[in-house]
Amino acid sequence: MRVKSSATAPTRIAVPAPARTFGTVQAALGVAAFSLTFPATAWGLEGFGPWSLVAVRSVLAALLAGGCLLALRIPLPVRAHWTGLAVVAAGVVVGFPLLTTLALRTSTTAHAAVVVGLLPLTTALLSALRVGTRPSRTFWAAALAGAAAVVAFTVQQSGGALTTADLYLFAALLVCAAGYTEGGRLARTMPGWQVIAWALVLCLPVSVPAAALALSHEPVHLTAHSVAGLLWVAAGSQFVGLVVWYRGMAAIGIPKASQLQLAQPLLTLVWSVLLLGEHLTVAAPLTAAAVLVCIAVTQRARG
Repeated sequence: MRVKSSATAPTRIAVPAPARTFGTVQAALGVAAFSLTFPATAWGLEGFGPWSLVAVRSVLAALLAGGCLLALRIPLPVRAHWTGLAVVAAGVVVGFPLLTTLALRTSTTAHAAVVVGLLPLTTALLSALRVGTRPSRTFWAAALAGAAAVVAFTVQQSGGALTTADLYLFAALLVCAAGYTEGGRLARTMPGWQVIAWALVLCLPVSVPAAALALSHEPVHLTAHSVAGLLWVAAGSQFVGLVVWYRGMAAIGIPKASQLQLAQPLLTLVWSVLLLGEHLTVAAPLTAAAVLVCIAVTQRARG
């Protein structure tokens, strides 16, 4: 069902309720996959240098994505899509993994989670500028409240001091939001899994020599943790998670999907306790309750 717009408002296509529900589930699965990224990266850094970890994860993810493209005989994207794919590649495939990995050399996963707390709001802002979305005031109020709650919690956990790691994290926030926004826009005209698959393949001419160079200069100590961390960030975070994430964004819209990520820092903190032995304070369940309320409001508000 197509809803006509006025002369000044953009045309909207009404999405059936089952499709919205399925889109929300897919976006939530993407958030769950992303929540393991920081702990998995910390594991990977136990056996790989930061540059090696990022380059090798990109190569492995690209091989997985390229295999799927070949098996399904997917044709090359049209020329008009390559610029957007380059933005996705620069932000999601290269920029965010590299900057957060460099940050995690000296930062805890709890501290790094602050970037994820700010990511939904930044993505919604870039979406409004790039795609022309205009969420309601209620949506923005809930988004700001949720982001503030997550930021206050994660900053309090880390002591609130700005370090070099923070600069990496804030830069990662911007490039990732740009990649999410462009990927969500492309996922409206081509399958979401193809967006990230082609972005990964596009990086192969850079990631393969980068991996060879990094491995020749950084020591490698293979352990169960380092191998498991590498495999997860390559397959789970870099490919499968982004596939369901972009499909979810295409179904329910970039701003609403991005607000589901308000829960990601808290999930990351849970994994940090279970997998890395980090400790949480009593503030965690209180922040979780506030975030869930904000997510509920943003999902009900008209975007």
